[in-house]
Amino acid sequence: MADRNAGSNGSNGLNAEFETLAVHAGQEPDPATGAVVVPIHTASTFAQDGVGGLRAGFEYARSGNPTRAALETSLAALERGAEALAFASGLAASDALLRAVCRPGSHVVIPADAYGGTYRLFARVLAEWGVEHTAADLSDPAAASAAIRPGSTALVWCETPTNPLLAIADIAALASIAHGADALLVVDNTFASPYLCQPLTLGADVVVHSTTKYLGGHSDVVGGAVVTASAELAQRVRFIQNAAGAVPGPFDAWLVLRGVKTLPVRMDRHCANAREVAALLSAHPAVHAVHYPGLPGHPGHDVAAKQMRDFGGMVSFQLAAGAEGALAVCAATRLFTLAESLGGVESLIEHPASMTHASVAGSPLAVPDDLVRLSVGIEAVDDLLTDLEQALHAG
Repeated sequence: MADRNAGSNGSNGLNAEFETLAVHAGQEPDPATGAVVVPIHTASTFAQDGVGGLRAGFEYARSGNPTRAALETSLAALERGAEALAFASGLAASDALLRAVCRPGSHVVIPADAYGGTYRLFARVLAEWGVEHTAADLSDPAAASAAIRPGSTALVWCETPTNPLLAIADIAALASIAHGADALLVVDNTFASPYLCQPLTLGADVVVHSTTKYLGGHSDVVGGAVVTASAELAQRVRFIQNAAGAVPGPFDAWLVLRGVKTLPVRMDRHCANAREVAALLSAHPAVHAVHYPGLPGHPGHDVAAKQMRDFGGMVSFQLAAGAEGALAVCAATRLFTLAESLGGVESLIEHPASMTHASVAGSPLAVPDDLVRLSVGIEAVDDLLTDLEQALHAG
């Protein structure tokens, strides 16, 4: 698997390996008090030393906040980006980025199994602004290239692994395709997290995150982020953010910053548990297909091994008994909680066709109704396997 652990320079000049950056980048002791934890700055406005005399660049909390700035410094370092911007949600981050890059008449290529909320943003919101989209199998570079409209494609929007079928796209290959058409490559890195993959190092122009998920890690905050390779693009996105106001509160920023500190150790456990869960499901007679890039038979296994440190904590599978069996399994687990979202320390189970991806029903992106998605948590893996065994038997 790829080594994503090489040293990196954060915007604070820290040169260190990932685990060290996760604890220290943007999180120096407070100069006023020596506090080793970044303070939660709740102020809505900041005193000025004369008109325009800003202290540390802060004037009004929509435009900037010290706690949020610490998180942005951290995320830029972890993704090896020029700048990062924290948002109120992952979709708010996506929306601001798209409005900064696209114009009426622009075209975007999206994954054939994109996250339902992303599809809704393109199909129900941006479409009314005149932005068109084409869904393509981005795991196939030829299909991605064929979906490009020369002269109008503004960006290629990639998820890898995808949500919920866990398809893998070759980031370097997509970057070459996008750049050949004078388009940007945007990678939604939510499923992998910067610990497992750093798309900007592979040629992507922008990374987006739902920080609600693995970066926050504890199912107690909603947030998003945009990380850019270009400082100029970051400033365009920052203008949209300030003008439209989709900013996180300081406590939300602080919660994500706290989650970042344990990201490496949590992801190691998520990945280890998911491998065993995928192995169990692959051998179970009630299951007819398992989607997990860590399985050697997964069509994206070799690409994932090339560009990721490990294969992630998400697993999806299809039931031989069809939709009825999928719903029965979702209802029968005891440790896996039936709930939307993912990336927290607790294990979750859901039926995408009825829950997170209901917005794509009836569209070319509709997901199989026999599909179950797991967010594998950090509990004792034997307990998780026992729970799945009994649920599969009950279903």
